[in-house]
Amino acid sequence: MIKVGIIGVGTVGTSVVEILQKNRDIITARAGKEIKPVFGVVKNLAKNRGVDIPLSDNVDDILNDESIDIVVELMGGVDEAFEVVKKALSKGKAVVTANKAMLAYHRYELQHSANRQPIGFEASVAGGIPIIKALREGLSANHIESIKGIMNGTCNYMLTKMMNDGVEFDEILKEAQELGYAEADPSFDIGGYDAAHKLLILASIAYGIDAKPEDILIEGIENINKEDIFFANEFDYNIKLLTIAKKSGNSVELRVHPALISKKEMIAKVDGVMNAVSVVGDRVGETMYYGPGAGGDATASAVIADIIDIARDVNNSPMLGFKKILENDILRLKNSDEIFTKYYVRIEVEDKIGVLSQISTILGEESISIGSFLQKQSKSSKYATLLFSTHECCEKNIQNAIKNISKCKFVKNYPSMIRIE
Repeated sequence: MIKVGIIGVGTVGTSVVEILQKNRDIITARAGKEIKPVFGVVKNLAKNRGVDIPLSDNVDDILNDESIDIVVELMGGVDEAFEVVKKALSKGKAVVTANKAMLAYHRYELQHSANRQPIGFEASVAGGIPIIKALREGLSANHIESIKGIMNGTCNYMLTKMMNDGVEFDEILKEAQELGYAEADPSFDIGGYDAAHKLLILASIAYGIDAKPEDILIEGIENINKEDIFFANEFDYNIKLLTIAKKSGNSVELRVHPALISKKEMIAKVDGVMNAVSVVGDRVGETMYYGPGAGGDATASAVIADIIDIARDVNNSPMLGFKKILENDILRLKNSDEIFTKYYVRIEVEDKIGVLSQISTILGEESISIGSFLQKQSKSSKYATLLFSTHECCEKNIQNAIKNISKCKFVKNYPSMIRIE
Protein backbone atom coordinates (compact mmCIF):
# COMPACT_ATOMS: atom_id res chain seq x y z
CA MET A 1 0.00 0.00 0.00
CA ILE A 2 1.14 3.55 -0.82
CA LYS A 3 0.22 6.06 1.90
CA VAL A 4 -0.32 9.69 0.93
CA GLY A 5 -0.22 12.81 3.08
CA ILE A 6 -1.71 16.04 1.71
CA ILE A 7 -0.48 19.48 2.76
CA GLY A 8 -3.26 21.90 1.84
CA VAL A 9 -6.72 20.32 1.82
CA GLY A 10 -8.53 23.04 -0.09
CA THR A 11 -10.44 22.71 -3.36
CA VAL A 12 -7.80 20.58 -5.07
CA GLY A 13 -6.76 18.68 -1.95
CA THR A 14 -10.35 17.73 -1.22
CA SER A 15 -10.74 16.46 -4.78
CA VAL A 16 -7.55 14.41 -4.45
CA VAL A 17 -8.95 12.65 -1.37
CA GLU A 18 -12.35 12.06 -2.96
CA ILE A 19 -10.95 10.66 -6.22
CA LEU A 20 -8.47 8.38 -4.46
CA GLN A 21 -11.32 7.00 -2.35
CA LYS A 22 -14.15 6.82 -4.90
CA ASN A 23 -11.98 5.55 -7.78
CA ARG A 24 -9.89 3.28 -5.59
CA ASP A 25 -10.50 0.11 -7.60
CA ILE A 26 -9.47 1.50 -10.99
CA ILE A 27 -6.54 3.41 -9.49
CA THR A 28 -5.31 0.25 -7.75
CA ALA A 29 -5.62 -1.70 -11.02
CA ARG A 30 -3.60 0.90 -12.90
CA ALA A 31 -0.98 1.48 -10.21
CA GLY A 32 -0.60 -2.16 -9.19
CA LYS A 33 -0.84 -1.06 -5.56
CA GLU A 34 -3.52 0.44 -3.36
CA ILE A 35 -3.05 4.19 -2.87
CA LYS A 36 -4.60 5.56 0.29
CA PRO A 37 -4.87 9.16 1.57
CA VAL A 38 -4.12 8.90 5.27
CA PHE A 39 -3.51 12.43 6.58
CA GLY A 40 -4.06 16.09 5.74
CA VAL A 41 -2.68 19.41 6.93
CA VAL A 42 -4.74 22.62 6.87
CA LYS A 43 -4.33 26.16 8.17
CA ASN A 44 -7.76 26.34 9.80
CA LEU A 45 -8.96 23.23 11.62
CA ALA A 46 -12.33 24.83 12.37
CA LYS A 47 -13.31 24.84 8.69
CA ASN A 48 -15.20 21.75 7.51
CA ARG A 49 -13.30 20.15 4.61
CA GLY A 50 -15.79 17.35 3.93
CA VAL A 51 -13.09 14.65 4.01
CA ASP A 52 -12.83 11.62 6.30
CA ILE A 53 -9.08 11.60 6.90
CA PRO A 54 -7.35 12.91 10.05
CA LEU A 55 -6.40 16.60 9.81
CA SER A 56 -3.77 18.69 11.56
CA ASP A 57 -2.45 22.25 11.35
CA ASN A 58 1.18 21.15 11.73
CA VAL A 59 3.13 20.06 8.61
CA ASP A 60 5.58 18.12 10.76
CA ASP A 61 2.82 15.63 11.49
CA ILE A 62 3.17 14.51 7.86
CA LEU A 63 6.89 15.13 7.39
CA ASN A 64 7.86 13.14 10.49
CA ASP A 65 5.45 10.25 9.86
CA GLU A 66 7.67 7.47 8.54
CA SER A 67 4.67 5.50 7.26
CA ILE A 68 3.76 8.20 4.70
CA ASP A 69 5.34 7.47 1.29
CA ILE A 70 4.21 10.45 -0.80
CA VAL A 71 3.69 14.07 0.23
CA VAL A 72 1.28 16.07 -1.91
CA GLU A 73 2.10 19.79 -1.58
CA LEU A 74 -0.90 22.03 -2.30
CA MET A 75 -0.23 24.79 0.24
CA GLY A 76 0.73 27.47 -2.29
CA GLY A 77 3.28 30.24 -1.83
CA VAL A 78 6.96 30.12 -2.74
CA ASP A 79 9.60 30.00 -0.01
CA GLU A 80 7.69 28.21 2.75
CA ALA A 81 6.45 25.58 0.30
CA PHE A 82 10.01 25.15 -1.01
CA GLU A 83 11.33 24.45 2.48
CA VAL A 84 8.51 21.96 3.16
CA VAL A 85 9.20 20.08 -0.10
CA LYS A 86 12.96 20.02 0.58
CA LYS A 87 12.34 18.61 4.03
CA ALA A 88 10.02 15.93 2.65
CA LEU A 89 12.66 14.90 0.11
CA SER A 90 15.37 14.82 2.77
CA LYS A 91 13.25 12.35 4.74
CA GLY A 92 13.07 10.01 1.76
CA LYS A 93 9.52 10.84 0.72
CA ALA A 94 8.38 11.30 -2.85
CA VAL A 95 6.67 14.62 -3.60
CA VAL A 96 3.82 15.66 -5.88
CA THR A 97 3.13 19.38 -6.20
CA ALA A 98 0.81 21.69 -8.12
CA ASN A 99 2.73 24.77 -7.03
CA LYS A 100 3.73 26.64 -10.19
CA ALA A 101 4.99 29.73 -8.34
CA MET A 102 7.36 27.70 -6.20
CA LEU A 103 8.63 25.78 -9.23
CA ALA A 104 9.10 28.98 -11.24
CA TYR A 105 11.75 30.01 -8.69
CA HIS A 106 13.09 26.75 -7.27
CA ARG A 107 12.70 23.94 -9.84
CA TYR A 108 16.43 23.47 -10.44
CA GLU A 109 17.23 23.50 -6.72
CA LEU A 110 14.59 20.82 -6.18
CA GLN A 111 15.95 18.70 -9.01
CA HIS A 112 19.37 18.89 -7.39
CA SER A 113 18.16 18.16 -3.84
CA ALA A 114 15.80 15.37 -4.85
CA ASN A 115 18.64 12.93 -5.38
CA ARG A 116 16.70 9.81 -6.45
CA GLN A 117 13.39 10.78 -4.86
CA PRO A 118 10.70 11.36 -7.51
CA ILE A 119 8.97 14.72 -7.83
CA GLY A 120 5.74 14.90 -9.81
CA PHE A 121 4.49 18.30 -10.96
CA GLU A 122 2.08 17.67 -13.84
CA ALA A 123 -0.66 19.65 -12.06
CA SER A 124 1.49 22.80 -11.95
CA VAL A 125 0.86 23.61 -15.63
CA ALA A 126 -2.50 23.70 -17.45
CA GLY A 127 -4.49 21.74 -14.87
CA GLY A 128 -5.77 18.50 -16.34
CA ILE A 129 -3.79 18.72 -19.60
CA PRO A 130 -0.84 16.25 -19.51
CA ILE A 131 1.56 18.69 -21.16
CA ILE A 132 4.53 17.95 -18.89
CA LYS A 133 4.31 14.23 -19.64
CA ALA A 134 4.03 15.06 -23.35
CA LEU A 135 7.22 17.15 -23.27
CA ARG A 136 9.22 14.85 -21.00
CA GLU A 137 8.17 11.59 -22.63
CA GLY A 138 6.04 11.75 -25.77
CA LEU A 139 8.20 14.36 -27.52
CA SER A 140 11.55 13.43 -26.02
CA ALA A 141 13.06 12.53 -29.43
CA ASN A 142 12.48 16.07 -30.70
CA HIS A 143 14.25 19.39 -30.52
CA ILE A 144 11.40 21.67 -29.42
CA GLU A 145 11.16 24.56 -31.86
CA SER A 146 8.35 26.45 -30.14
CA ILE A 147 5.69 26.36 -27.45
CA LYS A 148 2.65 28.62 -27.58
CA GLY A 149 0.01 28.37 -24.93
CA ILE A 150 -3.20 29.78 -23.52
CA MET A 151 -2.58 28.89 -19.91
CA ASN A 152 -4.73 31.21 -17.83
CA GLY A 153 -8.45 30.50 -17.88
CA THR A 154 -9.37 33.79 -16.19
CA CYS A 155 -7.79 35.89 -18.95
CA ASN A 156 -9.09 33.63 -21.69
CA TYR A 157 -12.65 33.86 -20.34
CA MET A 158 -12.44 37.64 -20.14
CA LEU A 159 -10.93 38.10 -23.60
CA THR A 160 -13.45 35.70 -25.14
CA LYS A 161 -16.34 37.76 -23.75
CA MET A 162 -14.69 41.00 -24.86
CA MET A 163 -14.14 39.67 -28.39
CA ASN A 164 -17.48 37.91 -28.88
CA ASP A 165 -19.90 40.02 -26.85
CA GLY A 166 -18.30 43.46 -26.85
CA VAL A 167 -18.11 43.54 -23.05
CA GLU A 168 -15.66 46.07 -21.66
CA PHE A 169 -12.75 45.11 -19.40
CA ASP A 170 -14.06 46.41 -16.04
CA GLU A 171 -17.47 44.84 -16.58
CA ILE A 172 -16.16 41.39 -17.50
CA LEU A 173 -13.60 41.43 -14.66
CA LYS A 174 -16.42 41.97 -12.18
CA GLU A 175 -18.40 39.12 -13.77
CA ALA A 176 -15.37 36.82 -13.66
CA GLN A 177 -14.96 37.56 -9.96
CA GLU A 178 -18.63 36.84 -9.28
CA LEU A 179 -18.34 33.51 -11.12
CA GLY A 180 -15.23 32.56 -9.16
CA TYR A 181 -12.93 32.64 -12.21
CA ALA A 182 -11.02 35.66 -10.87
CA GLU A 183 -9.79 36.35 -7.35
CA ALA A 184 -10.76 39.41 -5.31
CA ASP A 185 -7.23 40.62 -6.17
CA PRO A 186 -6.95 39.49 -9.81
CA SER A 187 -3.55 41.04 -10.55
CA PHE A 188 -1.68 37.71 -10.51
CA ASP A 189 -3.89 36.40 -13.33
CA ILE A 190 -4.61 39.46 -15.44
CA GLY A 191 -1.04 40.71 -15.04
CA GLY A 192 0.31 37.60 -16.78
CA TYR A 193 2.34 36.26 -13.83
CA ASP A 194 0.40 33.02 -13.40
CA ALA A 195 0.93 32.16 -17.09
CA ALA A 196 4.61 33.16 -16.86
CA HIS A 197 5.28 30.69 -14.05
CA LYS A 198 3.85 27.90 -16.18
CA LEU A 199 5.89 28.94 -19.21
CA LEU A 200 9.12 28.85 -17.22
CA ILE A 201 8.41 25.29 -16.09
CA LEU A 202 7.78 24.13 -19.67
CA ALA A 203 10.84 25.98 -20.96
CA SER A 204 13.04 24.14 -18.45
CA ILE A 205 11.84 20.79 -19.75
CA ALA A 206 12.07 21.81 -23.41
CA TYR A 207 15.35 23.76 -23.36
CA GLY A 208 17.06 23.44 -19.98
CA ILE A 209 16.69 27.21 -19.49
CA ASP A 210 17.01 28.35 -15.87
CA ALA A 211 15.13 31.65 -15.97
CA LYS A 212 13.13 33.41 -13.28
CA PRO A 213 9.98 35.52 -13.82
CA GLU A 214 12.07 38.70 -13.50
CA ASP A 215 14.19 37.60 -16.47
CA ILE A 216 11.43 37.46 -19.09
CA LEU A 217 8.90 39.75 -20.75
CA ILE A 218 5.56 39.66 -18.89
CA GLU A 219 2.58 41.86 -19.81
CA GLY A 220 -1.06 41.52 -18.82
CA ILE A 221 -4.41 42.31 -20.39
CA GLU A 222 -5.30 45.37 -18.29
CA ASN A 223 -4.88 47.91 -21.12
CA ILE A 224 -6.97 46.18 -23.79
CA ASN A 225 -10.01 48.27 -24.74
CA LYS A 226 -12.85 48.32 -27.24
CA GLU A 227 -10.73 49.94 -29.98
CA ASP A 228 -8.30 47.02 -29.81
CA ILE A 229 -11.23 44.60 -30.04
CA PHE A 230 -12.60 46.54 -33.02
CA PHE A 231 -9.27 46.36 -34.86
CA ALA A 232 -8.89 42.65 -34.13
CA ASN A 233 -12.33 41.81 -35.48
CA GLU A 234 -11.87 44.07 -38.49
CA PHE A 235 -8.71 42.21 -39.57
CA ASP A 236 -9.83 38.72 -38.53
CA TYR A 237 -7.72 38.38 -35.40
CA ASN A 238 -8.47 37.07 -31.92
CA ILE A 239 -6.74 38.54 -28.88
CA LYS A 240 -5.31 36.00 -26.45
CA LEU A 241 -2.95 36.15 -23.49
CA LEU A 242 -0.23 34.02 -25.03
CA THR A 243 2.76 32.26 -23.51
CA ILE A 244 5.54 31.92 -26.07
CA ALA A 245 8.82 30.02 -26.14
CA LYS A 246 10.78 30.05 -29.39
CA LYS A 247 14.19 28.62 -30.18
CA SER A 248 16.33 30.21 -32.87
CA GLY A 249 19.97 29.24 -33.21
CA ASN A 250 21.50 29.11 -29.75
CA SER A 251 18.93 31.43 -28.14
CA VAL A 252 15.43 31.05 -26.72
CA GLU A 253 12.90 33.82 -26.32
CA LEU A 254 10.40 33.53 -23.47
CA ARG A 255 7.52 35.95 -23.21
CA VAL A 256 3.96 36.32 -21.92
CA HIS A 257 1.70 39.04 -23.29
CA PRO A 258 -1.57 39.69 -25.13
CA ALA A 259 -1.23 38.80 -28.80
CA LEU A 260 -3.26 39.22 -31.95
CA ILE A 261 -3.62 35.78 -33.58
CA SER A 262 -5.29 34.97 -36.88
CA LYS A 263 -8.70 33.42 -36.27
CA LYS A 264 -7.66 30.62 -38.64
CA GLU A 265 -5.08 29.33 -36.15
CA MET A 266 -6.23 26.44 -33.95
CA ILE A 267 -5.08 28.11 -30.74
CA ALA A 268 -7.12 31.22 -31.59
CA LYS A 269 -10.29 29.11 -31.41
CA VAL A 270 -9.77 28.19 -27.73
CA ASP A 271 -12.45 30.10 -25.85
CA GLY A 272 -13.79 30.52 -22.33
CA VAL A 273 -11.89 29.12 -19.37
CA MET A 274 -10.24 26.37 -21.41
CA ASN A 275 -6.47 26.06 -21.86
CA ALA A 276 -4.44 24.89 -24.85
CA VAL A 277 -0.76 24.38 -25.63
CA SER A 278 0.77 24.07 -29.10
CA VAL A 279 4.20 22.41 -29.27
CA VAL A 280 6.27 22.23 -32.45
CA GLY A 281 8.98 19.55 -32.58
CA ASP A 282 11.59 19.32 -35.31
CA ARG A 283 10.46 15.76 -36.20
CA VAL A 284 6.83 15.49 -35.20
CA GLY A 285 5.73 18.96 -36.35
CA GLU A 286 2.92 20.67 -34.45
CA THR A 287 1.03 18.89 -31.67
CA MET A 288 -1.87 20.46 -29.78
CA TYR A 289 -3.10 19.84 -26.23
CA TYR A 290 -6.48 21.13 -25.07
CA GLY A 291 -8.50 20.85 -21.88
CA PRO A 292 -9.48 22.37 -18.53
CA GLY A 293 -6.66 24.40 -17.05
CA ALA A 294 -7.98 24.69 -13.52
CA GLY A 295 -10.63 23.41 -11.14
CA GLY A 296 -10.55 20.92 -8.31
CA ASP A 297 -11.19 17.70 -10.20
CA ALA A 298 -9.10 18.56 -13.28
CA THR A 299 -6.05 19.54 -11.23
CA ALA A 300 -6.54 16.61 -8.83
CA SER A 301 -6.61 14.28 -11.85
CA ALA A 302 -3.10 15.44 -12.76
CA VAL A 303 -1.92 15.14 -9.14
CA ILE A 304 -3.14 11.54 -8.96
CA ALA A 305 -1.58 10.68 -12.33
CA ASP A 306 1.78 11.60 -10.78
CA ILE A 307 1.02 9.54 -7.67
CA ILE A 308 0.21 6.52 -9.87
CA ASP A 309 3.48 6.96 -11.79
CA ILE A 310 5.40 7.00 -8.51
CA ALA A 311 3.53 3.90 -7.33
CA ARG A 312 4.49 2.17 -10.59
CA ASP A 313 8.10 3.21 -10.01
CA VAL A 314 8.32 4.69 -13.52
CA ASN A 315 9.21 8.18 -12.34
CA ASN A 316 12.90 7.60 -11.64
CA SER A 317 14.29 9.99 -14.26
CA PRO A 318 15.49 13.48 -13.26
CA MET A 319 12.68 15.88 -12.40
CA LEU A 320 13.03 18.03 -15.52
CA GLY A 321 13.60 15.06 -17.82
CA PHE A 322 17.25 15.28 -18.86
CA LYS A 323 20.37 13.57 -17.47
CA LYS A 324 23.01 15.84 -19.01
CA ILE A 325 23.11 19.29 -20.60
CA LEU A 326 20.08 19.31 -22.86
CA GLU A 327 21.57 20.97 -25.94
CA ASN A 328 25.07 20.57 -27.45
CA ASP A 329 25.48 24.32 -27.17
CA ILE A 330 24.13 25.84 -23.97
CA LEU A 331 21.17 27.98 -24.96
CA ARG A 332 20.99 31.59 -23.89
CA LEU A 333 17.87 33.52 -22.98
CA LYS A 334 17.15 36.11 -25.65
CA ASN A 335 16.73 39.69 -24.47
CA SER A 336 13.22 41.04 -25.04
CA ASP A 337 14.70 43.90 -27.12
CA GLU A 338 15.67 41.29 -29.72
CA ILE A 339 12.10 40.06 -30.37
CA PHE A 340 11.25 40.30 -34.06
CA THR A 341 7.56 40.26 -34.98
CA LYS A 342 4.65 42.38 -36.21
CA TYR A 343 2.94 44.92 -33.96
CA TYR A 344 -0.40 46.64 -33.52
CA VAL A 345 -0.37 50.19 -32.14
CA ARG A 346 -3.19 52.41 -30.80
CA ILE A 347 -2.61 56.17 -30.48
CA GLU A 348 -5.11 58.88 -29.50
CA VAL A 349 -4.13 62.13 -31.18
CA GLU A 350 -5.42 65.59 -32.00
CA ASP A 351 -7.41 65.39 -35.21
CA LYS A 352 -5.49 67.80 -37.38
CA ILE A 353 -3.46 67.92 -40.59
CA GLY A 354 0.11 66.64 -40.46
CA VAL A 355 -0.25 64.23 -37.50
CA LEU A 356 -0.10 61.04 -39.53
CA SER A 357 2.85 62.36 -41.52
CA GLN A 358 4.85 63.05 -38.36
CA ILE A 359 4.04 59.59 -36.95
CA SER A 360 5.10 57.97 -40.24
CA THR A 361 8.38 59.89 -40.14
CA ILE A 362 9.15 58.68 -36.60
CA LEU A 363 8.34 55.11 -37.59
CA GLY A 364 10.50 55.42 -40.69
CA GLU A 365 13.45 56.58 -38.60
CA GLU A 366 13.22 53.23 -36.77
CA SER A 367 12.87 51.26 -40.05
CA ILE A 368 9.21 50.47 -39.34
CA SER A 369 6.56 50.42 -42.06
CA ILE A 370 2.77 50.39 -41.61
CA GLY A 371 0.91 47.28 -42.76
CA SER A 372 -2.74 48.26 -42.21
CA PHE A 373 -4.40 51.39 -40.87
CA LEU A 374 -7.73 52.53 -39.40
CA GLN A 375 -8.86 55.84 -37.93
CA LYS A 376 -11.74 56.18 -35.46
CA GLN A 377 -13.21 59.46 -34.35
CA SER A 378 -13.19 59.90 -30.58
CA LYS A 379 -16.21 61.16 -28.64
CA SER A 380 -14.66 64.58 -28.72
CA SER A 381 -14.33 65.87 -32.28
CA LYS A 382 -10.99 67.28 -31.23
CA TYR A 383 -9.37 63.81 -31.07
CA ALA A 384 -9.07 60.72 -33.25
CA THR A 385 -7.79 57.25 -32.47
CA LEU A 386 -5.26 55.80 -34.91
CA LEU A 387 -5.09 52.01 -35.13
CA PHE A 388 -2.41 50.42 -37.26
CA SER A 389 -0.30 47.31 -37.65
CA THR A 390 3.33 47.16 -38.74
CA HIS A 391 5.35 44.83 -40.88
CA GLU A 392 7.91 42.73 -39.00
CA CYS A 393 10.37 44.78 -37.02
CA CYS A 394 12.56 44.62 -33.93
CA GLU A 395 11.11 45.13 -30.43
CA LYS A 396 13.77 47.70 -29.64
CA ASN A 397 12.76 49.78 -32.66
CA ILE A 398 9.03 49.75 -31.94
CA GLN A 399 9.64 50.67 -28.30
CA ASN A 400 11.85 53.59 -29.38
CA ALA A 401 9.25 54.74 -31.89
CA ILE A 402 6.42 54.61 -29.34
CA LYS A 403 8.53 56.53 -26.83
CA ASN A 404 9.30 59.24 -29.40
CA ILE A 405 5.69 59.44 -30.60
CA SER A 406 4.50 59.86 -27.00
CA LYS A 407 6.60 63.03 -26.74
CA CYS A 408 4.70 64.71 -29.59
CA LYS A 409 2.38 67.49 -28.40
CA PHE A 410 -0.55 66.18 -30.47
CA VAL A 411 -0.60 62.81 -28.61
CA LYS A 412 -3.19 62.65 -25.82
CA ASN A 413 -2.11 59.44 -23.99
CA TYR A 414 0.89 57.13 -24.09
CA PRO A 415 0.43 54.83 -27.12
CA SER A 416 -0.67 51.22 -26.54
CA MET A 417 0.91 48.26 -28.34
CA ILE A 418 0.02 44.57 -28.83
CA ARG A 419 2.29 42.07 -30.55
CA ILE A 420 0.99 40.05 -33.53
CA GLU A 421 1.82 36.35 -33.75
